[in-house]
Amino acid sequence: MTAAFVLAVSQRSLTGYGTGLVLFVIAAASDWLDGYLARKMGLVTPLGKLMDPLADKILVSAAFVFFTEQKLCPVWVTALIIGREFLVTGLRQIAIEAGEVLAADRLGKWKTTFQLAYLITGLIWLTADHATHRHPVLDGLGQLARPAWDGGWIQPVFLWGAVALTMVSGWNYLWSSRNLLRGR
Repeated sequence: MTAAFVLAVSQRSLTGYGTGLVLFVIAAASDWLDGYLARKMGLVTPLGKLMDPLADKILVSAAFVFFTEQKLCPVWVTALIIGREFLVTGLRQIAIEAGEVLAADRLGKWKTTFQLAYLITGLIWLTADHATHRHPVLDGLGQLARPAWDGGWIQPVFLWGAVALTMVSGWNYLWSSRNLLRGR
């Protein structure tokens, strides 16, 4: 879905942003449902353990790069978020090679929630902002989802919450991996 999302938002139109929003929401919801069902039904596989977080990281990274290009997200924030994902992926690989598992923590899940909420509200705003015909629901959602420079407050709360959680959860992964990094 990431390729379709990127293709859609690249159109820079109401249809493109609306399609990107729908695809992003479907991808986020199906990711959650897939993980939930795999755990509940005992269908967790090594391939799923690899592909699920990889697909998540690619989609979120693509969306943050797009938001940076749209001037909705500072470059340093996008670099921080993508860098943290590479860091955690590397730490997990080191743990695997040492015969250990570096499990996702609660802060990481909250980080993902704030990132997804920020990206979805931004896509709502872009869609509403490009609408040529006014619709009360779309207008209302667009007003609610405005970026900070347009007087909004929800997007900044989600963005800065995601930044804080990205830094804290990244630090937690580093701290919990300190013995692995020292070779102990």
